[in-house]
Amino acid sequence: MWCEQAVENGRVASGVRLSVDSAGVVATVETGTDPRPGDLVLTGVVFPAASNAHSHAFHRALRGRTHSTGADSFWTWRQAMYRAAGALTPELYEELATAVFTEMVTAGYTSVAEFHYVHHRPDGTPYPGHAMELALGRAAQTAGIRLTLLDTCYLAGGFGEPLGTAQVRFGDAGAEAWLRRLASLRAAVEAEFDPTEVSVGAALHSVRAVPEDALKVIAAGLDPELPLHLHLSEQPAENEACLAATGLTPAQLLATHGLLGPRLSVVHATHLTETDIGLLGGAGATVVMCPSTEADLADGIGPAAALAAAGARIALGSDQHAVLDPWLEMRALEHGERLATGVRGRFTPAALHTALSDAGAAAQGRRTPGFAAGSMCDLMVLDPASPRTAGADPAQLALAATAQDVTAVVVGGKLTAEHGRHLRVGDPGPLLAAAIRKLDEAAEGHA
Repeated sequence: MWCEQAVENGRVASGVRLSVDSAGVVATVETGTDPRPGDLVLTGVVFPAASNAHSHAFHRALRGRTHSTGADSFWTWRQAMYRAAGALTPELYEELATAVFTEMVTAGYTSVAEFHYVHHRPDGTPYPGHAMELALGRAAQTAGIRLTLLDTCYLAGGFGEPLGTAQVRFGDAGAEAWLRRLASLRAAVEAEFDPTEVSVGAALHSVRAVPEDALKVIAAGLDPELPLHLHLSEQPAENEACLAATGLTPAQLLATHGLLGPRLSVVHATHLTETDIGLLGGAGATVVMCPSTEADLADGIGPAAALAAAGARIALGSDQHAVLDPWLEMRALEHGERLATGVRGRFTPAALHTALSDAGAAAQGRRTPGFAAGSMCDLMVLDPASPRTAGADPAQLALAATAQDVTAVVVGGKLTAEHGRHLRVGDPGPLLAAAIRKLDEAAEGHA
């Protein structure tokens, strides 16, 4: 394929021609060339595609529907989330996730880490054959997005509290039972899917949902090769409860049990002490910021630049999909730093793209997207002459563009979406509307 302009690591090159092998990996690269007969011609400015490092697919059903005129918080929002979770079935989840993943692809995402905890029936009894998890795998295949399914351990409703009624379907009988189910799920996914398309990682929902004795079991029994993700210090109340129960902050508790390290991705990390920042940075952990969600839920502004300076890798996720726009997530990361510090230029545009693409892929244990030989040929093409982008420096489009400006998305060397429409699945809007309507009907019946 031939790219009119290509931007990677802050450098702009013209006439970039790529050859791609059968696995969708870049084999050779030429610059300063003209297109040749048979080339896929990508006109505009081409970037490595976005790697979504944190997603809850079903949360998309809440977009634009949870605002309150009264006192509202993360904790009140959570009740609406539980209502949606309680209505999911494998069939409905596959339909909804297909629509959500299709929306992701048209926006420029080509891989996603799905933080999945709706495992069982509402009464906690298992579905046969990992039905919910395989439904998500099929949804990703249909949408053409690479899925890292983060099977989540969720054992408690809080420190010293059992699972609540709405949480029962998230849980397992204990840490050992979760580890057994995770092993069984890995075998089932490997039997059904190409691992370059669908793979399994691990997640702990949070320190409030995984008791300390379970952390010890998991630290000893979890395959060290698996990516491991965890919500960390999203809310001050979580930190206060952790300190009261253990005498430690959540980051200190993870360090105590040997769970900090380069394979760990902590999500949000909004409310950290200086000691916490040093621990995460020193461990080389990834911190997944989700700026649009953190703003929507009034979480606060996390110390992203301080974490990066300490040695942590910063990645970006869309979490509850308050928006699905990788360009807005990049911009919100920089704008949050500016608002918190009064200083501009806390992250360079190149660093924002690294957080969006390379760090998100690494957090999934996947090959990074881009133009270099050995990279996945996952690309997004931007219109440089839209009302938003006209006149912008191509290397600074992270500070100007939105997903509206994405004119094409390439996955594994194949054109997959153009101008907001998926070439195989179609317009995600009607798909989303139909799936959310069915979820509402199911939620009413469930209530």
